[in-house]
Amino acid sequence: MCWKGVAVQTYGIRELQRRSSEIVDELERTRRPALVTRHGKPVAVLSPIDVDALEDFILANAPEYVASMAEAEEDAREGRTRPLADIVAELDAADTA
Repeated sequence: MCWKGVAVQTYGIRELQRRSSEIVDELERTRRPALVTRHGKPVAVLSPIDVDALEDFILANAPEYVASMAEAEEDAREGRTRPLADIVAELDAADTA
């Protein structure tokens, strides 16, 4: 399959079930992601990972983190921010209380 001009290996869910070890071996060898389909429709992507980048990948794809970052960006756009010095002062006061 081609996706926006890039050749992408595609596996149906049943093929993935039957050949999972072989498919993972291929991902490791080629370092190319693969598309997983169910009834011909894309449902997932299998992607080789760089162990050093694993934490960043998990955070970047965690729904809670993505939502939190979107909320923070909106707060910043709308001017709903506070100076760091004020927050640090509050934390210091809470530590001494």
